[in-house]
Amino acid sequence: MTDLKVPFVDFSSQHEPLEGSIARAMEKIVRAGNFILGQEVVAFEQAFATACGTKYGVGVACGTDAIALGLQACGIGEGDEVILPANTFVATLIGVLRSGATPIFADCDRDTALIDLDAAAKAVTPRTKAILPVHLYGQMVSPHQLLDFAATHNLRIFEDAAQAHFAEREGYRAGSVGDTAAFSFYPSKNLGAFGDGGMLVTREEAIAQNARTYRNYGAAQKYIHTERGTNSRLDTLQAAVLALKLPHLKEWNDSRYQAAKQYDEALVPLRDRGIVPIQNQGGSGHIYHLYVIRIGASCSLSRNELQAKLSEQGIQTGIHYPVPCHLQPAYQFLGYQPGDFPHAEALAQEILSLPMYPGLSATQVQTVVESLERAFQG
Repeated sequence: MTDLKVPFVDFSSQHEPLEGSIARAMEKIVRAGNFILGQEVVAFEQAFATACGTKYGVGVACGTDAIALGLQACGIGEGDEVILPANTFVATLIGVLRSGATPIFADCDRDTALIDLDAAAKAVTPRTKAILPVHLYGQMVSPHQLLDFAATHNLRIFEDAAQAHFAEREGYRAGSVGDTAAFSFYPSKNLGAFGDGGMLVTREEAIAQNARTYRNYGAAQKYIHTERGTNSRLDTLQAAVLALKLPHLKEWNDSRYQAAKQYDEALVPLRDRGIVPIQNQGGSGHIYHLYVIRIGASCSLSRNELQAKLSEQGIQTGIHYPVPCHLQPAYQFLGYQPGDFPHAEALAQEILSLPMYPGLSATQVQTVVESLERAFQG
């Protein structure tokens, strides 16, 4: 590859201004020696839950645990079914399986890549207890449609908001629509830790208390283990980092949105070439964890060819995700086959993620678009 011109992700604009504050916060924790469930965790749990428009937060080790322990805390487990989209990161599926529940896939909308609620309705059975919508790429599934769906089928809504920190739609913020929601603080997320971390948020005190018990070896009080729990706690050091970043999140999301608007406008001439961005139905509430385009059938270049040509010009890209969950080798025991979810399978062959992060400059966006144009010039 030639010299890197535009990286896929760059954290420098976020981290450099906060270096001193983060160092001081970490030093304070090191001196106190309060590394597990320290006061910084409690403070961040409350601050993040409030910012999401809900009441309780429970910090855990990662987003996958937030799903698994959150479902368990809702009383969902063996014998229950949970509907989720086929096109999501495998962590969503793993979380459902670890809760003991049975995952039931539904196809997605081809334009938005979000779960198709009409398809989900056909998957409901008497054993279905929850729908698990994924707010994919930073765009929320319609809250009004979700609430109507849940009311019609008497289901819980459990949001996978791992890519949707502060995303908004129809007057709701991600995490405030359902009974419970799961967030990831993986370093590349819109709100990222300096390692793994996650949180479930809920408006129900009983769910929050159950989750706190499950995350701490199943013990509501020390050495009294009332549940079959696990060890999954947000580190105090990570909570301190996240708490310092939280006040800046809206500004960072706004920066992403402005870059996405520039992409949208600059890519219009390439639509005739088969380059079509994933549709934004949430307006400025879309927080663009990822900016994803589709390489349509009318495109003269395959996705692999296009990705290689961009790489040659110093443009890093990604694919989120190349294999739908139902076709992953480890989960063939679920019994799904190629062709079961045609939209998810088609998208997996078409999608390409372009560089996106706070501080991505107008010049860099233009460089990416010009590199795409040059790819078609031979």
